[in-house]
Amino acid sequence: MKAVPLLRSRIAFSEAAFAELVLWQLPRPVAGSTHQFKYRLAYVVDGACVVRYDNEVGKGDHRHFGEKESAYPFETPDKLIADFQRDIARWNRENHHS
Repeated sequence: MKAVPLLRSRIAFSEAAFAELVLWQLPRPVAGSTHQFKYRLAYVVDGACVVRYDNEVGKGDHRHFGEKESAYPFETPDKLIADFQRDIARWNRENHHS
């Protein structure tokens, strides 16, 4: 099985903010992950990535929220997207004055 693209989407939230979601299913996990998905979900505001979920080779599943990086307990693609959407809402709520 080759890598299968499952999702590639760019969603505009405003003139200054957008989200990009990229998800593939792989024949085997990337180094550092235990599942067969490779993903990159990013929320960009005014040209800066403020929320990102990804699983770099060797680094495993993790999320960035502002300047903080933490491990991310990947369960399913649906939960990944829901968690990402929750963090976008949180970012917007906490930074509405920006």
